[in-house]
Amino acid sequence: MTIEEKKNQVALESIKYINKDIVLGIGTGSTVNILIDLLDFSLLNLEGVVSSSEATTALLFKKDIHVSEPNEFMSIDLYIDGADEATKFGHLIKGGGGALTREKILAEMSKQFICIIDDSKLVNTLGKFPLPIEVIPMATSLVAKKIITLGGQPILRENFITDNGNLILDIYNLKIDDPKLIENIINQLPGVVTVGIFANRGCDLLLVSNGKTIETISGT
Repeated sequence: MTIEEKKNQVALESIKYINKDIVLGIGTGSTVNILIDLLDFSLLNLEGVVSSSEATTALLFKKDIHVSEPNEFMSIDLYIDGADEATKFGHLIKGGGGALTREKILAEMSKQFICIIDDSKLVNTLGKFPLPIEVIPMATSLVAKKIITLGGQPILRENFITDNGNLILDIYNLKIDDPKLIENIINQLPGVVTVGIFANRGCDLLLVSNGKTIETISGT
């Protein structure tokens, strides 16, 4: 089974968790795009739909789905998103598409966060995928220097501006053996909007397509 077929399989599986009359949060990325294409919103009578990026919002508009602002709701019943890397503990690296800050907001607001991936994204230790950090423009040099002291190699993502008007530093070769600690340290650096480690608020349920079956892993 190809990667694309695995993505289709896990996106289809996640639909089983979407109940009627809820506030649904939808993330960003290729697997989520498949979910949007597969989902028949007319059958759900959702209370609201919120999106983690302008790209996702545009796809939803094409399906005539009204996208609400997160501030309209006290919480999100269910948030579904993908990841660039995930561990069996529900710790994630996200932000390859640059939407990490809005994704982290929706994850924090959600009562249940389901992450959908193919098995190539499942790892024992986070960090092989470059770790994204959203940074306000005036702080890129400062944050880069701080990251070097932590052992990472920061590279500015070229020709990219986030939906929030900021920049992305992609961090290579950073040892992430304690994701919660590293997340807290980087988030405290002046000029950092957020880091793409989702560990303090990881996913509640990880759905992994291996090409044959869907492995369901409860986060911690």
